[in-house]
Amino acid sequence: MMTKNADKKREQIQMFCMDDMVPKDHMLRLIDRAIDWNFIYDLVEDKYCLNNGRPSMDPVMLIKIPFVQYLYGIKSMRQTIKEIEVNVAYRWFLGLDMLDPVPHFSTFGKNYTRRFKDTDLFEQIFSHILEECMKFHLVDTSTIFVDATHVKACANSKKMRKRVAVQETLWYEESLKKEIDEDRKVHNKKPLKDKDDDSDKNSPTNGSSKSGSKDEIPEGVKTQKCSITDPESGWFRKGEHKHVFAYSVEAACDKFGWILGYSVHPGNLHDSRTFKTLYDKLLPYQPEMIVADAGYKTPAIAHQLLTDGIKPLFPYKRPMTKDGFFKKYEYAYDELYDCYICPNDQILKYSTTNRDGYREYKSCGYICSACQYLNQCTASKDHVKLVTRHVWEDDLETSEDIRYTRGNKMIYQHRKETIERLFGTAKEQHGFRYTQYIGKARMEMKVGLTFACMNLKKLAKMQALKGLKDRLFLLFEEISDILPRNLYQTEKWCWN
Repeated sequence: MMTKNADKKREQIQMFCMDDMVPKDHMLRLIDRAIDWNFIYDLVEDKYCLNNGRPSMDPVMLIKIPFVQYLYGIKSMRQTIKEIEVNVAYRWFLGLDMLDPVPHFSTFGKNYTRRFKDTDLFEQIFSHILEECMKFHLVDTSTIFVDATHVKACANSKKMRKRVAVQETLWYEESLKKEIDEDRKVHNKKPLKDKDDDSDKNSPTNGSSKSGSKDEIPEGVKTQKCSITDPESGWFRKGEHKHVFAYSVEAACDKFGWILGYSVHPGNLHDSRTFKTLYDKLLPYQPEMIVADAGYKTPAIAHQLLTDGIKPLFPYKRPMTKDGFFKKYEYAYDELYDCYICPNDQILKYSTTNRDGYREYKSCGYICSACQYLNQCTASKDHVKLVTRHVWEDDLETSEDIRYTRGNKMIYQHRKETIERLFGTAKEQHGFRYTQYIGKARMEMKVGLTFACMNLKKLAKMQALKGLKDRLFLLFEEISDILPRNLYQTEKWCWN
């Protein structure tokens, strides 16, 4: 029988409880139960005045709004507010009834630029949620997985200009300089002179000025692409087709997938240059091993980890040698006499140690000119073969030995189940492929709240699962008291 009562139901007036409209197993209900949100009041207490000004918006609700956005991967704050207006579960999570007005979409942005600017509020929120996860002994920091991914910046790839490339100081430069001086002293070489500082003569624009043009850049100076919209982002190139402005997000997690730390950098910086920022955040966890991909396989990182008593686990890195030429491993290093032996049993003697920390070993051009393997060895006009060895190459070889240790190969395979899966989940479900925020500071806010949201989501699910197991166990106890003992105490089901 067909009925036409849709219009009648729309006009009905009913009394209902807001709590009954949200399912008991709804994700927002689980998240609200997993943590006490009152900790936010303590974090923002000094940002509010209690006896002056207009009544402010509840700071907990102010933080929960972007949580809803990142939890469900809503593309913008404007769209998030539209979803909150019609979604009962969102209103319940924020503490709003059906008649309360929803804040304007610009409210959070204004508070960020005024009240929360130049603060570490969002990093504190991430740390607090991580501490709550650690209270349940769910996090294992003995083995930490590290990787980086790129997030597309809110910048048009066609709106750019050239600026002077700034050579940033390496985080290991001081220790490397001392190591170079000691190495040159051992080989009876004079210390290297300090480079002349020409930064005052050629002061770069750094992207802060929009009036910089190509004519203002001195000739012969290395330049880089700079976005006009977001100067703090970096030009990211991957392959032949992916050329965009992006941010590089480094993250670390344990073997169970709990996010332990993060850092944000321009997209044009290599992972090995930005590693120290994330590494300093991981040191308090006292890890025994750090697992990273080939981008982190450098002598400096291996030396730093081994110095701190941490085992580095890196993958095999293919030699970057031209096709048809001998690979570097085909030149045997003699540690006793400090020299290399080529495939034709000729000696490459030590020459010098350069500024980059590499020892240079050179062959005799007169002997090499008559060698039958010359075309496979070098293309030098002087017929001189050059082989370099870093002053920290021993640490890199030690990490290579760790890779061959039994069981470490399986540990490295867990990367795709931990850190790589983490990035995949963030991009597919939490809107992490691109950002609509401009500036590194806002990007750090987005990353911190997104990772905090992922940790909290995981904690809520595990608590719900534990509650289900506890209820099933109690139910089994009740049934066991009623049923005869010979029905469940068999050889198969005996728990003794």
